[in-house]
Parts: sequence; structure tokens; C-alpha cells
Amino acid sequence: MTVNPSGTLNFKVVLLGEGCVGKTSLLVRYIEDKFTERHMSTLQATFMNKRLNINGKRLNLSIWDTAGQEKFHALGPIYYRNSNGAILVYDITDEDSFAKVRNWVKELKKMLGNNLVLMIAGNKIDLERERTVDMQEAEDYAKAVGARHYFTSAKHNIGVEELFVDLARELVDRMEQGPSSEDDGRNRVIVVDDEPAPQSSCCGTFRR
Repeated sequence: MTVNPSGTLNFKVVLLGEGCVGKTSLLVRYIEDKFTERHMSTLQATFMNKRLNINGKRLNLSIWDTAGQEKFHALGPIYYRNSNGAILVYDITDEDSFAKVRNWVKELKKMLGNNLVLMIAGNKIDLERERTVDMQEAEDYAKAVGARHYFTSAKHNIGVEELFVDLARELVDRMEQGPSSEDDGRNRVIVVDDEPAPQSSCCGTFRR
């Protein structure tokens, strides 16, 4: 996390998950309140910024959306380095995409430590009749790894605002509490020059 002289808190958040689970659609729905049926995949990474006011504090979330295709997985550490929070997305109709969330959790904890704020989102609940991921299993797993679990639909704008705003609140809470005994300083506060945050930087397009 960094802090501008103006007092704005800057947090880096990464979106992770397999291809086609709807990571980018969640991000675009949250930032621009838009949704498209076009089925195109993110290439490498894209990021967008969102300014918020939480508990009287000014925040800027720099949210990085990463490619889900297997060939891009090796690039993951480049994009989630120095992240303060992570949203792990799976498709409720794709059991394998949920299984891959477990791998991401292990990797993130290994690379970034236990002070990382974790959220898990079961996306596409508009396709509830096609669900293959057990709801209780997903919620129990999230609890076991210290994450919060949400059910979302980028298409119908269900749970999206709550997911990102709750993440922002948790980031502020963690900051106010100070680093845990397990934190090695990777999430320390740094003061930087106050520069306008770019709204987006894209290397691909999106799916639901």
C-alpha cells in the first residue's frame, strides 16, 4: 500500500481465476456498470482504478485483471507482486475452475504472506440451474483459508458492488490494525508523489 501526500490510500488488488469465469466482466461491471455478451478473453493483464471513500478515508483501488489461460499462468507473479488484496473468481457451473482457486490460494499465501486480504467469488449465479460447485463446500473452504465468499453475477449485477466495497473496507481495517505478526513487511506503507491515477490500461477484452 502507498499513501499520497494528499492522504489518498493506494491499494493494489489482483483478480485471479481460470479463463472464462468472468473476471473482467466483474471488473467492468463494477467500474463502468457495463456488461457485454461478447466472448473474448483477457490477454496478459489489464487494470482499472476506482476511487472510494471508506470511513472518511480516501482510497484508490488499482485492480489488476489477469489472463486465465494456462499459457499465461507463469506471468502471474509479475502482476500480483505487492498486492494488498486478491479476488479469486470461479464459475459456479465449472467445478474445475473452483478446484483451481485452491491452487491460487496456496500460491498467493506463499508469495505474499497471510496478511493479504482474500475474497472468493462464485460468479455466474444467473446460471444457478447449471451449478456444479456445491454452495456449502465453497463457503466452508473460503472460511477455512480466511477468505470471505460471495456469489456474483456480472450479467445481472448481483453481488458485484458488495464484493469490491467489502474488500476495500477490509483493506482499511487491516491497515488500521497494523501488520500481523506473520507479516514480513511486504505490505508496508510507502509515501509517494501525488500523481493522477490512470483509469485503465488494457491488454485484452472480456467475458461474462
